[in-house]
Amino acid sequence: MAEIPTAEPAGVNAGDTVRWRRSLAQYPASSGWQLTYTLLNAAGRITIAATAQGADHLVEVAASATSLWAAGDYAWRAQVALAGQVFTVAEGRMTIRPSFGAATLDTRTATRRALEAVEAYLADPGNLAAAKYSIAGRSLDRFPLPELWSHRDRLKVEVAREEAATGAGLPGRGRIQVRFGA
Repeated sequence: MAEIPTAEPAGVNAGDTVRWRRSLAQYPASSGWQLTYTLLNAAGRITIAATAQGADHLVEVAASATSLWAAGDYAWRAQVALAGQVFTVAEGRMTIRPSFGAATLDTRTATRRALEAVEAYLADPGNLAAAKYSIAGRSLDRFPLPELWSHRDRLKVEVAREEAATGAGLPGRGRIQVRFGA
């Protein structure tokens, strides 16, 4: 089994098990101190209670619980409590990334979606779903075919640039590839 991290993660995937351990010398779990994390953003609040692991505090959240978490950026606060005393021991930010199991997850860029809509219409002009679309306040509605072909070509170039920038496609401009060996 992998070693348990000793710090809060900067980001987690909804639908994954989340685990970390905190050692708080002034507030040991073995003395009864309870560590609780609260994550907060506009979508809501998530509360996570740690369990004692000797003097340390073990944070572990099952995948079934994290699958219900809304994706987004959260502010978090860690507090310990014992006998009515409460102390904040840490604060930070955490990003919850959407689960790939989420039905609404679409990882395509706006440019990629536009290109696919244009290509769907060019492949089947009777496809009314592809005949009109709107992305980021711009819409396409029954353009003349020569204009659509030109638009498609521009979109293909832009998608290639995006993919090169993320390392998903062909090498980007200015990138030099070198291969060592015989």
